[in-house]
Amino acid sequence: MSDGALSQDEIDALLSGVDSSGPGDIPGNGNGDAESKALQGYLSGTVDAQSSNLSTMTGATVSLKGPTVSASTRDSLVEKLPDMVTAVKADFSGGFPGEHVFLFSEDAAKAIAALMNKEENIELDEMAMSVIGEMVGTLVGTQITTLTGKTGNKSIANVAPEAANVPKATAALPAGEFQVADYQLDLGDGKAYQVWEVYGPQVSADITRALSGPPPAAPGAASQAARPANGGSAMGGMFGGAAMGGGGMGAMMGSPTNVQSVQFPNLMPSPTAQEQGNIGLIMDVYMEMTVELGRTRKLIKEILGMGEGTIIELDKLAGEPVDILVNHKLIAKGEVVVIDENFGVRVTEIVSPMERMSELS
Repeated sequence: MSDGALSQDEIDALLSGVDSSGPGDIPGNGNGDAESKALQGYLSGTVDAQSSNLSTMTGATVSLKGPTVSASTRDSLVEKLPDMVTAVKADFSGGFPGEHVFLFSEDAAKAIAALMNKEENIELDEMAMSVIGEMVGTLVGTQITTLTGKTGNKSIANVAPEAANVPKATAALPAGEFQVADYQLDLGDGKAYQVWEVYGPQVSADITRALSGPPPAAPGAASQAARPANGGSAMGGMFGGAAMGGGGMGAMMGSPTNVQSVQFPNLMPSPTAQEQGNIGLIMDVYMEMTVELGRTRKLIKEILGMGEGTIIELDKLAGEPVDILVNHKLIAKGEVVVIDENFGVRVTEIVSPMERMSELS
């Protein structure tokens, strides 16, 4: 029986303004500490895989440390941010839908883009934003794979990340109290860069509930549960033994007790969480990229008659974009540029998925 004195835990809770009611707390309804602990435990288990993925993408020895997760508000987080930040929105669209944002300092964003583009003194232009968005997409894919394994929720998905370099006051952050994961990023250049990952209130609450729920059922558990306990056939168990005798079938065909609407699959193909997460496994596979200025067809006698000074007319007009092919398949169009006396190509158009599919047929 208590003597009326407060425990040290209760005193600490009162001083920090946290309700110490214990198991009765509901994640997402003011129980930010429980959400912070749940997210920190889950995210800590992904940093090794994230470090490996980043090292593969950048070609450098990259280390991601942390994170430390805590509840925050917009004002308190903005105070900690540098004046300019690269904000990458990667909201969850399925499973745990809601706001999800990564924040990088300008220095960190430039260092990442420079490594991935193999270019020094890089500017945070549209190309750099695209590269950083691609990197965040890989990070989120790894997180989705881990979450799917821990919660059994196979519908987790995110929208395509969108990056923008903006003043910190205009960064798109959730309203109210949200969760912030604070990482330390080492790109192998001797500097420690800070990275912030923001989870909206609904996302953090839903993930916390899912992580604290029962573990996903083992494969085959459903079929084991459906097997009749008496060792008989599934048909006999379903009809209760007497179903074939006369009244059982009629009783079963009476009023339905469990009617479910038909769910038709989406006709538009979309990457699953497993596909998004596993893309990191092939990031270091080389593919042949070719830039094609144009084509033409010649007779053998015309080819044999070629010599120095012969002009070959191509099927492209001057100023038309050149074709960019990967493994001989058209994926984009661009324009030829000169960089430090070397030729290059600036991507001006990405070929649509439908056009790419028609190329394969």
